[in-house]
Amino acid sequence: MKRKVRMPVFKRRKTKPEAYAYVRVSTMEQNEDRQMDAMKAVGIRESHIYLEKKSGKDFDRPEYRKLVKMMKEGDVLYILSIDRLGRNYDEIREQWRLLTKIKKVNIVVLDMPLLDTRQYKDLVGTLISDLVLELLAYVAESERASISERTRQGLKAAKKRGARLGRPRLHFNNDFVEMYRAVCNGKLSISKAAAKLGICKSTFRYRIKAYNERHKG
Repeated sequence: MKRKVRMPVFKRRKTKPEAYAYVRVSTMEQNEDRQMDAMKAVGIRESHIYLEKKSGKDFDRPEYRKLVKMMKEGDVLYILSIDRLGRNYDEIREQWRLLTKIKKVNIVVLDMPLLDTRQYKDLVGTLISDLVLELLAYVAESERASISERTRQGLKAAKKRGARLGRPRLHFNNDFVEMYRAVCNGKLSISKAAAKLGICKSTFRYRIKAYNERHKG
């Protein structure tokens, strides 16, 4: 009688949850340093920080889509404020549902400690978290509408006064020019040059692009 040979059973090793961050500013002119500093302060690796510079007029955000696709169940997403998830009440609620219910990742909103889904796993905690989310999403939409109206009125008044509208002109001081030349000559990396100037890499790259456009030809 042949003896049965037991095949070894290999258990799938659970992967450790990863921490990610999403940073968004609505235009190329806004400075993302505050959000970036907040993410680094809680220990998020720079490679896990997804930076988006997009207008709030739509939700066409390629970096956000890449981030959502990258995250797996149990991972943690850090955002500075709830309005980073969407431009209005419905979008914020929909993205929260997508992340927490479908992707099953945790969300930590740094500006609102109550919105930390790692802490609320029971029914009462989930209810509190959902109520806070509803309130903040509504406030975010109301504030955005108010800002848009104030901006529209301000532009209208400025136009009547004959003020020049458009992007402010960037000024490049001697420190920037020195770091720019050092990078071009291969003496410094972009990371080190940005650190010497006290800005993040993305801001330094943006200024390099603007400098090149101004001085081309």
